Amino acid sequence: MPLQTTVLIVDDEKKLNGLLSRIIGLEGYNVLQAYTGKEALKILSQEDADVVISDVKLPDISGVDLVKLIKEKKPYAEVINLTAFGNIPDGVTAIKNGAFDYIIKGDDNDKIIPLLSKAADKAKLQRRVYELENKINRQYNFDSILGTSKAIKEAIDLARKVAVTDTTVLLLGETGTGKEVFAQAIHYESPRKLNPFVALNCSGFSPELLESELFGYKSGAFTGAVKDKKGLLEEASGGTLFLDEIGEMNLDLQAKLLRVLENQTFIKVGDTHTSKVNVRIIAATNRDLQKEADEGKFRLDLFYRLSVFSISLPSLSQRKTDIELLAGHYLNEFAKKVNKPRFKTDDHFIDLLKKHNWKGNIRELKNVIERVVIMADNNLITASLLPYEFHTEPTNSNAFDLQSVEKHHIQKVLHHTRGNKTETARLLGIGLTTLYRKLEEYGIEG
Repeated sequence: MPLQTTVLIVDDEKKLNGLLSRIIGLEGYNVLQAYTGKEALKILSQEDADVVISDVKLPDISGVDLVKLIKEKKPYAEVINLTAFGNIPDGVTAIKNGAFDYIIKGDDNDKIIPLLSKAADKAKLQRRVYELENKINRQYNFDSILGTSKAIKEAIDLARKVAVTDTTVLLLGETGTGKEVFAQAIHYESPRKLNPFVALNCSGFSPELLESELFGYKSGAFTGAVKDKKGLLEEASGGTLFLDEIGEMNLDLQAKLLRVLENQTFIKVGDTHTSKVNVRIIAATNRDLQKEADEGKFRLDLFYRLSVFSISLPSLSQRKTDIELLAGHYLNEFAKKVNKPRFKTDDHFIDLLKKHNWKGNIRELKNVIERVVIMADNNLITASLLPYEFHTEPTNSNAFDLQSVEKHHIQKVLHHTRGNKTETARLLGIGLTTLYRKLEEYGIEG
């Protein structure tokens, strides 16, 4: 048994505690000792233990009650209760509180080591699950949403407030503003976080297929339905269902979704019986649903149910102070993926990012940074690596003016050669000296 498996023995009878510690220690376990319940809890706040073996009769607290307190502190740890006298009610309570087993001293001495081995195996598995859940929570919680601008902070503050409730949420904003990221954060900081988060993009399916995906179907409901299929509503039961692009859902399906929001019931395709779920709905759209409802294109009653708590996510143009932070984050992320060292950026690179009109928002920024990382030959990221459109800033001059056309053409060729002026001059069919003069004349950096 590997030494990292730690067992805490809790018993006020020091001789028995010491004897049990030696026996278990000889099996290769790391052993900790406590003589009271309070001492055990103090040790667990400072040390880690996979299994706790506790006497039921302790001087300060019942070992049965101690099980519950240990589980609150170390959810993955397993607890074995030992008692001098068998007591069925205590045994039942111990198991209900989360004890791995409840055994009698003396009669069951030969069971301790095999039982301990099973408890340790279960505890290790539970620890891995616990650590994975914590990793997921850290990955998707609100702290993972980058930005210090007032606009993003206000959106995060609203999302934090609604996360701890079961209220339906409607996320509004342009495409690429991070609506699914917010939906995940709301879920993973809610009481539902240990249950499924299921996402469905309503724009990716025909009305018939969307209904089947959402509600599921019974065998024989249509050609090809050879067996019952759970819908995403059932898959998300106990957790959260995120409906992206909710504005794409047709009116008939909207009526069925309204029923889910009102009483958590629905009918599968081809079924005659009502099914019940326990699910929280978070919806998102880049449309003006109020306007569409007024025009009869979206159900007004569904709009009111979805928008109980709405949050508007800012576009990237509304939070330009966050661009440098976001760019740095994605540079590091993609550098790791392609095994490149940490990147540095020049000031002109960041300036061009801030001046750009980000119609695709964060999604567009992420794609641009990925391209830049692939193009980079060293760890310095310069403006020349950005696509051509970043170098053609809006101008008040006539777009057909000869000088404007020439300037933009030089910029395009310079970008194509990645700043190689000799090659740029060759492709333009001019001398290198002429190129330098024109670069200075037009204020082109390269």
